[in-house]
Amino acid sequence: MDFRQLGATGLTVSRVGLGCGNFGGIGSAPELFGTGESEDEAFALMDAAWAGGVTFFDTAASYGGGRSETWVGRWRGERGLPLVLSTKVYWSVTGDPEDRGLSRSRILRELDGSLERLGVERVDMYLTHEPDPETPIEETLRALDELVGAGKVGAIGASNLDAAQLEQALDMSERLGLARFEWVQNEYSLLRREQAEAVLRVCEREGLGFTPFSPLAGGWLAGRYRRDQAYPAGSRMTLRPEPYSDLEREETFAALEAFGRHAAERGTTPATLAMAWVLSHPRVTAVVVGPRRPEHLEQALAAVELRLSPDERDQLARLFA
Repeated sequence: MDFRQLGATGLTVSRVGLGCGNFGGIGSAPELFGTGESEDEAFALMDAAWAGGVTFFDTAASYGGGRSETWVGRWRGERGLPLVLSTKVYWSVTGDPEDRGLSRSRILRELDGSLERLGVERVDMYLTHEPDPETPIEETLRALDELVGAGKVGAIGASNLDAAQLEQALDMSERLGLARFEWVQNEYSLLRREQAEAVLRVCEREGLGFTPFSPLAGGWLAGRYRRDQAYPAGSRMTLRPEPYSDLEREETFAALEAFGRHAAERGTTPATLAMAWVLSHPRVTAVVVGPRRPEHLEQALAAVELRLSPDERDQLARLFA
């Protein structure tokens, strides 16, 4: 396993982060709380990740209705291992559609709940899970700065925001002398590039880290979906297809077939090649992966060892132009 410094935070993270979004649910979707991996399955995944050198675990208060944080906390307490923990705030832990956002009072309350579930007094990495259009960014940043000053949070970051929103937040932090977002966690893959690459340009300029999620685009780049075939039971396209429904077209299937041939020529799997492509970006600190079984993690670990030149990277990108 390789390791990288996360922006200017002083934190060192493994280049693969274990995404715990399927522990006890499927992300933050209330209708799917109680599904996903069981506690025993989550423990097996965490054991496999640690054995593979993964020391960075990523969760959120709302994942699985709090189950994810709770199980990560229990695993950490039982194993006694020095994890780098990342969690997030925005969505409701109970599934209440009215209980969401990034107001000061809510951030302070939600962090206390996260710390209790994780069994820690301080979380290394704390992210806003979504931008909050109903709360001024100044209020959010002041609350996060307060938590950093109190020693409850090591560093702050942001997820699912665009380049303009990131620049606004950075400008506000600089003007007011507040803790700033030191890294971004957005979706990034061969099939989802445009928004992330605009954010990556800001990260390059400002010296920020970048820890993308969904490097396989919901399983599309792993070769899970084929034209004229039913989607596998339990796959992303059977549970929450909406974010990727635009990919259901002939051009995507043709590009995926060509991509599969490239992977075979390299003696690897499409999933490993897709994750290696993400990791090959010089500004990507680590990639967050959400394997459903321990053996799936092996493909992410192999991606760390698969080095792509800039020319190889560009060649693969052109397949999905």
